[in-house]
Amino acid sequence: MTNKASDGLAIEIKGLAKAFGRTPVLRGLDLDVRWGEVLTVLGPNGSGKTTLIKVLATLTRPDAGVVRVAGADLLRAGRSVRRVIGVVTHDALLYDHLSVYENLKFSGRMFSLDRLEDRIVAAADTMGVTGRLHHRVHTLSHGMKKRFSIARSLLHDPRILLMDEPESGLDQEALEMLEELVLDSTVRRTVLMTTHNLDRALALGQRMAIISRGKIAYEESLDSVSAESLKETYSRYTEGD
Repeated sequence: MTNKASDGLAIEIKGLAKAFGRTPVLRGLDLDVRWGEVLTVLGPNGSGKTTLIKVLATLTRPDAGVVRVAGADLLRAGRSVRRVIGVVTHDALLYDHLSVYENLKFSGRMFSLDRLEDRIVAAADTMGVTGRLHHRVHTLSHGMKKRFSIARSLLHDPRILLMDEPESGLDQEALEMLEELVLDSTVRRTVLMTTHNLDRALALGQRMAIISRGKIAYEESLDSVSAESLKETYSRYTEGD
């Protein structure tokens, strides 16, 4: 699934545009993410963060631009792309009337996974929810659904994680699990995570991008960025949004 143009790039976006009706959301957005990199995308509500994730996750179709994930063209090879990505969105993407175990089993069968029982137990254990596997989804709190949503995204051991404000609704214990997952050096997943929490972006990201009015307004390595300078930069590029 790789090609020479995308060597070293897990995600390559050129001129991405998306509108809903007459309202443009993404306006010629360009962004690259290298393999093994953790990129945090910051931006205010309405800036296009969620739409970006949905396009990359093949949940919504772009209007224009070129998007490659793991070297594959998103529009031509959506099925192949879905096999290498794990997705966490605001919607848990779980069926309310089924148990969590049944949801995870259904997801695993869609990927024709081997050792599915072991994978379900391992994913649930990662998020500390093994004891809730046989609870029906509609009985769970928002935070518990989010934990299982993250567990679901890990079932097929994806090389790339796409996470839209994954910290939303999580308690402190789950936030620590999320941090361990993102920073696990033994796995070296590529992570693109949107957030509005500057401290979270600084703690988890290797590089950050600020999205403003549908475009990437600023990018920077987070190696030597302080909390105060990040706050100042974010305010400068999102003022008036």
